[in-house]
Amino acid sequence: MAGVGPSTVPSADDDLLLDRVRAGDQQAMAQIFDRYSRMVYSVALRVLADPGHAEDVLQDVFFKVWREPHAFLKGRGPMGAWLAVVARNRAIDALRRRKPSDSVDDVVLVSKTNLAAESQHKSMIEMVRKVMKALPQDQQASMELAYFEGLSHSEIAARTGDPLGTVKTRIRSALITLRKALEA
Repeated sequence: MAGVGPSTVPSADDDLLLDRVRAGDQQAMAQIFDRYSRMVYSVALRVLADPGHAEDVLQDVFFKVWREPHAFLKGRGPMGAWLAVVARNRAIDALRRRKPSDSVDDVVLVSKTNLAAESQHKSMIEMVRKVMKALPQDQQASMELAYFEGLSHSEIAARTGDPLGTVKTRIRSALITLRKALEA
């Protein structure tokens, strides 16, 4: 392995360092910082996606170790895991405390969608569906075959067994009904 990371450092060594921190040994605190600061920073950066805020969390976590070394309980797992959890929790707290830097009134959201046109389009589609359901069944079937399956008038006549003129009349009558409904 290239370097010594939290998973390869003996837990007993961490316990001794923490005992020294409890006694106020700044050198022991510096060793804990050197050993775990990259991991704590990485966790905070992953949650916050902001280097400045991640550095604040890093500082906060190690101040907690210095001020409250008794918070780490030896039997609960390795120090690296405990520090990762503390860093994650502090980063999430920092996210929750963040206030938007821009006023909502100043934020302009650009949308490729024209909401007014889309709304009008949906209203028109709903109206067409409503009118289609109100059509006589034979007109409805001819329209569906022509416009949703793309069949020609002669293909519809062949499929339904109806005369070509009847199919044309049904489709023409359905289209007139739809036009009147849309113009209204």
